[in-house]
Amino acid sequence: MEQTVMGVYIIQTEGAEPGDDPEDIGVLIEGVEVLSGLGDPAMACALLFGLIYCLNLSYPPELKCTFEVLQKILLKLNGQRLSSKAQFLKNNSSNMTELCCTNLIYFNQDNTIKID
Repeated sequence: MEQTVMGVYIIQTEGAEPGDDPEDIGVLIEGVEVLSGLGDPAMACALLFGLIYCLNLSYPPELKCTFEVLQKILLKLNGQRLSSKAQFLKNNSSNMTELCCTNLIYFNQDNTIKID
């Protein structure tokens, strides 16, 4: 975790089932745990965006497009100006909210979008 530029972490108890409550949910910035005990991933994501805004941080280059999709499409903040990658994803997804809440979205180095 100390090499993480910024993100949300979720710690599960060893042997926990997928539906079990996590042991801890928090926010990391530059490898430092800045918030913990948040209760749910949605709250952690919202607080991460708040910290990015308040501290005037830039998105990590390797996650720039992922953060843009979260900010502009899901949170609808400054959503009228999308990059070509984000516009493609928005246009080609029938239910963007369901897609983002049930899958991980990655923007690869070769400008392709991978959805797990």
